[in-house]
Amino acid sequence: MEKDVMQIYIDKAKTLMEALPYIKRFYDKTVVIKYGGSALINDNIKQTVIQDIALMKLVGMHPVIVHGGGPDINAFLEQMNIESKFINGLRVTDEKTMEIVEMVLSGKLNKHIVTEIETQGVKAVGISGKDGGIIKAKKIEKDGIDYGCVGDIVSVDPTLVQSLINNEFIPVIAPIGKDENGTTYNINADYAAVAIAGALKAEKLVFLTDVEGVMRDIDDPNSIMSFISSKKIQKLIDDGTISGGMIPKVECCMEGIRQGVNNVHILDGRVEHCLILEVFTPEGIGTMIEK
Repeated sequence: MEKDVMQIYIDKAKTLMEALPYIKRFYDKTVVIKYGGSALINDNIKQTVIQDIALMKLVGMHPVIVHGGGPDINAFLEQMNIESKFINGLRVTDEKTMEIVEMVLSGKLNKHIVTEIETQGVKAVGISGKDGGIIKAKKIEKDGIDYGCVGDIVSVDPTLVQSLINNEFIPVIAPIGKDENGTTYNINADYAAVAIAGALKAEKLVFLTDVEGVMRDIDDPNSIMSFISSKKIQKLIDDGTISGGMIPKVECCMEGIRQGVNNVHILDGRVEHCLILEVFTPEGIGTMIEK
């Protein structure tokens, strides 16, 4: 074998060995992944994310997927000639729209993700927050506006999800809940991921987004803050370092920390193998907010 070719293989072996401490550290730990954005739409990126999730499972971690699906819902509503209406970023959801939202999230999209994961040789089960009473919800009340079947989370019962984990399945969860009367509600996927991660006492909560991470300078992509202590978040908001659309993302992360998650990550879901790069390498690629 030529010397240069041998060196390539040696370098690959070194890369694998670099991952070993992280594999040992996160063995048997639960990681909740909020799966959305480009990672859910771009076929090339989607394939690498699914491979990353399968690898995490095969090396002994317990990934749990909570997925969104806004673009798929919009496309289906358009086919049905139903106008998508948003107020303050929330989809106004009447009963007819709710039926379509549930059909797309719990049916088409959820089962598609399950199928993609299982093609990688690991077992997955698709459920919604209605199954096993996972997500108990109530109608959202905000500024006197009627958003229809849009819900806030009242509580999370992780029994079914934990049972799937214990039986070596990857749970894939659509963010839909119900109230005591059985009324169905559409839940923000970010909030659902936070609440489920908290209920599971997850080691990590990962948000796949369409941003690089938290930056010191919004105009400098090289200014990503790899690690931020949760104690410093409010100061960064107050001094304007964290601003605009990044504020609700970071506030979601902070809620995860408050609910008992040890580390919360904001990852650029547009990067191939973003999960592996963040979890199994010393450099990482996004921002990790530490407890």
